[in-house]
Amino acid sequence: MPASSPAVPPAADATLTSAIIAHARSLGFDLAGIATLGAVGTAPIFDAWIAAGYAGEMAYLPKGADTRHDTRLPFEGVRTAIVVAMNYGGTQPSGPIARYARGDDYHDVMRDKLDALHVWIRDRVGHDVRGKSYVDTGPILERDLARKAGLGWFGKNTNLINPTIGSFFFLGALLLDLELDTSEPFELDRCGSCTRCLEACPTQALVEPRVLDATQCISYLTIELRGPIPESLREPMGELIYGCDICQDVCPWNVRFAQSVTEPTLAPRDGMLAPDLPALLTQTDDAFRAHFRKSPIKRTKRNGLARNVAVAMGNSGDPRYLPTLHHATEHDPDEIVRDHARWAIARIEQRTEQRPDTPQR
Repeated sequence: MPASSPAVPPAADATLTSAIIAHARSLGFDLAGIATLGAVGTAPIFDAWIAAGYAGEMAYLPKGADTRHDTRLPFEGVRTAIVVAMNYGGTQPSGPIARYARGDDYHDVMRDKLDALHVWIRDRVGHDVRGKSYVDTGPILERDLARKAGLGWFGKNTNLINPTIGSFFFLGALLLDLELDTSEPFELDRCGSCTRCLEACPTQALVEPRVLDATQCISYLTIELRGPIPESLREPMGELIYGCDICQDVCPWNVRFAQSVTEPTLAPRDGMLAPDLPALLTQTDDAFRAHFRKSPIKRTKRNGLARNVAVAMGNSGDPRYLPTLHHATEHDPDEIVRDHARWAIARIEQRTEQRPDTPQR
């Protein structure tokens, strides 16, 4: 008998591909494309970034290196990825809390919509389709897949930038064992000679175009870092308490094309634009968990947010914060928070000496 030939995957259905992208848009995704799977060209760059120590305490990042290098490994038979983006409101005013963290946790919002897309695809094709969703939840370089899916290019601030909506968006991917027509990769680099993001970073975390030293980044310092914030970096943090948007704020593509948030669950919750700093510094663990239920801010935990708030109070120079800070130095249960409150007091007092007529409360 003749030797059997290797299995040939079914031909892609262009109509199905178009319908999937259209349905993804109807679910609230602003961008959608289809990427091929296989060896990941940017994975060695990521490995070198880890080896350089730029990941800091984020020990979870090196894990799953095999899957990071080859997107065909998450499960047997996986063929393509539907890559999506959802805008989170770049037109909102800047503030102490980064725009992405002002609404519900995007991991949940995006995953629910990707799961809904998966169900719709199964119903559409009329048979089971294996799939797996990723929203910052595994060793998949979604940014690489997004470029392959035509969603944008890697900006000098390391964010993916799309020429129609800027960079204030989340990325997610649905990997499927389904053959689909793939999108044209985004090959152009439209940053040109612009270096506004590098110049604007208060902590010089962008050590060169497209290379971020996370250990210097305000987002890392306020979210991922669990210990004390280095004193040399406290003043450059200004009054930011969770994340940072500065390198995106100055990007010309955002200045011109940033969008208003359209997904209701991502809209800012009450108090997120101008948070009550004394209330945040003095809240209990239980109050913190209740306040930030289903919010990305829960990641930093009560102690981390209180630490950040103390630094912001100190950098404000506002002597009206002194009673709250003094209370924290004596009663806060966390030594790191107490230490940062002492630093804040010293900074306010130093600045108040230069303004003797400033009223005290």
